[in-house]
Amino acid sequence: MLNNNILCKLQEGMFDGLVNLIELYLASNQIQTVAPASFKSLSKLRILDLGHNKLRHLTNVFLQHTPHLQNLYIPANKISTFQSWELSNKSTELVTLDLSQNELMYFRLTAGIFPKLKRLFLEDGIKNGIVWEVNDTSYLRNVVRLDVSGVRSSLHGLQEVLETFNSSSSLRYLQLNQINNGLRDLINISCKFSKLSYFEIRNNSIKVIRSDLLHDCTYLKLLDLGMNEITEISNNSFQSLRLLNTLILKSNCLTSVPYAVRKTRISKLDLSHNKINILGCDDFANMTRLSVIYLSNNPLLALKDCVFKDLVNLNRLKLQNSSIHQLNGTFKNNKQNLKTLSLINNKLTVLDHGEFEALKSLQTLSLKGNKLQQLKDGTFFGLSRLTHLNLESNKISEITNGTFGDLKALKTLNLKNNQIKYASVEPILYPPFAELSQLDTLDISGQSRSRKRLNFPQNFLQGLTNLSILYIHGNHLTSVHPNTFNYTPNLNVLVMSNNFLTDIHNNLFSPTQKLKDLYISMTMLRSLDFLLHANLTELEMLQVAYNTFSVIREPVMLSLPALTYLDMQGNGFTCNCDNAWFLQWVITNEQTQVFAAYNYECSYPPNLKGRKLLQVDVRSCIVDMDFICYISTACAVIMTLAVSFTHHFLQWHLVYAYYLMLAFLYNSKNKDKRAHQYDAFVSYNANDEGWVLGELLPKLEDEQGWRLCLHHRDFQPGKPIMENITDAIYGSRKTICVVSRDYLESEWCSREIQVASFRLFDEQKDVLILVFLEDIPMQQLSPYYRMRRLLKRQTYLSWSRADAHPNLFWEKLRQALETQEHPMGEHILLTMKDGPPGERPDQ
Repeated sequence: MLNNNILCKLQEGMFDGLVNLIELYLASNQIQTVAPASFKSLSKLRILDLGHNKLRHLTNVFLQHTPHLQNLYIPANKISTFQSWELSNKSTELVTLDLSQNELMYFRLTAGIFPKLKRLFLEDGIKNGIVWEVNDTSYLRNVVRLDVSGVRSSLHGLQEVLETFNSSSSLRYLQLNQINNGLRDLINISCKFSKLSYFEIRNNSIKVIRSDLLHDCTYLKLLDLGMNEITEISNNSFQSLRLLNTLILKSNCLTSVPYAVRKTRISKLDLSHNKINILGCDDFANMTRLSVIYLSNNPLLALKDCVFKDLVNLNRLKLQNSSIHQLNGTFKNNKQNLKTLSLINNKLTVLDHGEFEALKSLQTLSLKGNKLQQLKDGTFFGLSRLTHLNLESNKISEITNGTFGDLKALKTLNLKNNQIKYASVEPILYPPFAELSQLDTLDISGQSRSRKRLNFPQNFLQGLTNLSILYIHGNHLTSVHPNTFNYTPNLNVLVMSNNFLTDIHNNLFSPTQKLKDLYISMTMLRSLDFLLHANLTELEMLQVAYNTFSVIREPVMLSLPALTYLDMQGNGFTCNCDNAWFLQWVITNEQTQVFAAYNYECSYPPNLKGRKLLQVDVRSCIVDMDFICYISTACAVIMTLAVSFTHHFLQWHLVYAYYLMLAFLYNSKNKDKRAHQYDAFVSYNANDEGWVLGELLPKLEDEQGWRLCLHHRDFQPGKPIMENITDAIYGSRKTICVVSRDYLESEWCSREIQVASFRLFDEQKDVLILVFLEDIPMQQLSPYYRMRRLLKRQTYLSWSRADAHPNLFWEKLRQALETQEHPMGEHILLTMKDGPPGERPDQ
């Protein structure tokens, strides 16, 4: 289809390769010329439409290359001359030829090139003074339908055209619409066609139908007099039309049903768009064959119960737009054959109990656009065969218990644009559709006309076990209870767009495993992650346009294996690696059509805002995840093994190295400082605090004159413990380690002796004094390799062996402290290990 373009010329070879093309539409272009071999390869073409172009001649539209062409449409061009040899020089297979709106001045048919032509359209296509030359009337003998409506020709010219078909025994459908003059004579000529069955005489400003106007049209089956100005029809006007089946009098000025229709045997009567304001009890008297009546758009204020009493075969009745406010029991009488009743756009406010009880065969009832406010129990009593009920655009706010109880066969129910509302999502006692187990389609959209937020009870759909299509869009719903669809396991199509569902419960769609089409556009959705739990394996169509989500995760799309159509337009996408997978999926997947994907725009980051999503380069985001997982796993295993090995075999070596590093850094920082603030740093465990405070401190501080600095007195508050310890060791001449079994098991004591050992090895001075409070065999020192190594190099004092000579122990300790250039006047630092809670951590 190449309609509505700006093609100016059809060139040779432009359709080469289209050997199987059957239909070609080139309407509404600017084509002026057609090259002789334009259609050379279109040997199978059946339909060609060149309407509404600028062709002036048919010279180059030869049919020798399209021998099987059946329908040729060339309306609304600038063709003024039709000559058969220009179109073809041999018989064609044309069935339809449309030359309307061309203002033909010459029509010359000099050969029988149309042996199969059945439809000839010349509407508004003959200019006044036309030269009409048909050498042999048999050339058009098979024409069944002729349209010469709106021609601007003299009466003689039109008569000449019609006379061409007078001898034809095939013409059955004639359109003489919008004829300016000589209508009566043209009707007389037309009525002589022996097989004329369908006669259109529309829009001819006819005001009165006389009894002799159609006297000779005895074979008519359909007569269309619509869009005239008829105010009067003689009583015997249709009496001779004994085969008449359909009479169309729509869009005239009739004020009542013409008496003339009673004398017909018609089965279809169209009186719509007139001025009939009342229907009498005898208007359709004895018209037992009448099966279809259109009375729409007449100012009927009310009906009488006797109006349709004789219409025992009435099948379809339309009373639309007729201002009817009361039915007055019209359908409580016997009308068992009526199948379709339309009361659209009237003024009905109340329907009585059993208002339609006589309509035992009714299948379709439309009450759209009335003013009904409440549906009562028994309103539809008797409609046991009703399959389609339309209650759209009323004011229904309440559906009472049992309203639809009689509609056991109902398939389609339309409650769109009413005012149904409920207080909460709590279950209700009488669900409105509980008895509609056969319902296939339900439309309850547009219930909130005031833009108020609504909610439906969680058991609102109870009973709809066979529901296939559900419309709940435009209800301003803020949430849908997770149990809402528990009653609709056969749902195939769900439309819930235009609501306020920013989030959807993960289990909402769990009961609807057969869902194929899902529409959730314009609902301010922030994420599609709810689809991960929905298990919609049969979903084929998803429309989530104009929401607020920006990232599409891979698992979401992979959870929809049957998806073939996706519409996400109107969302603002994040154009970075978060959407890299989705972008590649849109481009490469062959199953799902992503509608208008080329128009998707970025909303983030700011520098890409407004840019097209498909133009973003995300190649740097695409990596081999399997390889990364392999490398990551391998590194994790190696690191685990290394850490385990280190912890098992080198734990203390690493700890020692760490504190040696701290000590080295401290020594480098303070190596130029010669003065020491303290004489000694005493390292001990909290369990030995009694001996330190009761024995060691009185001797060293009170008797020997060394100055003591206690932990609670001299450590700087707020300073890290390790930093305080390092400052103390390097700020003292000596370090006294009070060793016991508790001391060896203390982590902090171990750290202090490690720092002191580094100072010992670094300065090569006698700065470490070991005092053993108890005898510890050498084999018990094996786990404490640092202490064992020190004992091999350093002498030590033993308190446990000084019971007999304590004075000697203190003298030895004093001598150890004096082994320096300035033994007196300096001080001993005493630090408490595992001290008071909150000051030092317990070991």
